[in-house]
Amino acid sequence: MSDDAVLYEVADHTATITFNRPEQQNTISGPMLSSLTQMLLDADADADVRAIIVTGTGKFFCAGLDLRGSDITSNLSDGQRAPANLDLRNTPPTVLHNLDTPTIAAINGSAAGYGMDLALGCDIRIMADSAKLAAAFTARGVVPESGGTWILPRLIGWSKASEIIFTGKTLLAAECEDMGLVSRVVNNNEVHARALELAADIAKNAPLAVQASKRMMRMGMNENFNDHVHHVFLQLLPLFQSQDFKEGMASFMEKRPPEFKGR
Repeated sequence: MSDDAVLYEVADHTATITFNRPEQQNTISGPMLSSLTQMLLDADADADVRAIIVTGTGKFFCAGLDLRGSDITSNLSDGQRAPANLDLRNTPPTVLHNLDTPTIAAINGSAAGYGMDLALGCDIRIMADSAKLAAAFTARGVVPESGGTWILPRLIGWSKASEIIFTGKTLLAAECEDMGLVSRVVNNNEVHARALELAADIAKNAPLAVQASKRMMRMGMNENFNDHVHHVFLQLLPLFQSQDFKEGMASFMEKRPPEFKGR
């Protein structure tokens, strides 16, 4: 299901989505947005996929949107107004946020604008030591349009998020790690391997339980404690009936590694 600009591969319970426009710094064109959305949905629907890695080829993770030839830039060059209404329901950031399958951003190189928001939208981030996150939105006359204003304050607090967004700051890898924006910083040539290792660690566990845990974490961000505990209990009921629950208990009692099937 790959195309030249976005590559898609599934191996060892892991789907890897790779931006493949190194000459254009892996900027995302309009058609690539549709491809990315479909790949994320397909990976989430694939029972064999237990983790999703998003990464790029070359020196960039993603340098943002490629707006050349788009309706927005065409209208602006003609002196017209930009579109006032946008359908965001099936755009990558919205789809990414609602996936049940765990997502890992393997930030192989710099991520700017849309690319930064996309990386922040993943559950886990592993970053190359030479990579940067560039919040260049206000310097372009826009806001973080792909979830950054929602995600960043929740990750690092209001004050630090405000400084980054208001000033259009570029963050080095060490700064990202210190702030907790990424799980770990590794050598450039280790990013993909470390992401695959992490995906394999996730894939060893019961996928239904992992997916339910992610749903509960996502819901918990907007719930009070009592409502959340109630929803957690409702998630437990079908898990208790699953084959994976029985396998998890049996493997524990028999002191052997479990073999989960996702059923």
